[in-house]
Amino acid sequence: MRSVLYLLTALAVMGLAFWAYRENYRTQSAISEMSDIQRQIGRLREDLGVQRAEWAYLNRPERLRQLVDLNFDRLKLVPFGSDQFVDVGQVAFPTPRAPEPSADTAGNDVPVERPAGFPPRRPQESTP
Repeated sequence: MRSVLYLLTALAVMGLAFWAYRENYRTQSAISEMSDIQRQIGRLREDLGVQRAEWAYLNRPERLRQLVDLNFDRLKLVPFGSDQFVDVGQVAFPTPRAPEPSADTAGNDVPVERPAGFPPRRPQESTP
């Protein structure tokens, strides 16, 4: 009976050793993959910093002023003025066409949705 117990114990130890061996390699693989991802994140952050620096360089006010001066005849760009802003109530939105009722909805009171591209209906707003 003891020999069977010894045999089962030896098999259990070998099975646990095999399991530990596989888990060790899985863990090392996961750690390697994580370090690759961390390196990739670092490279992407560095690239993002370079792109932000390039964007800041290209959007320098003196450079943009030179471009406006060079292309003034074509673009007619001028600085913003306070007289260019208007109240929302002064904007002339096109009136939407009402859809024609179909045969199946002719008798029902179904609210008509505004077509795409039109702003949503809101109660009248007044600004001081």
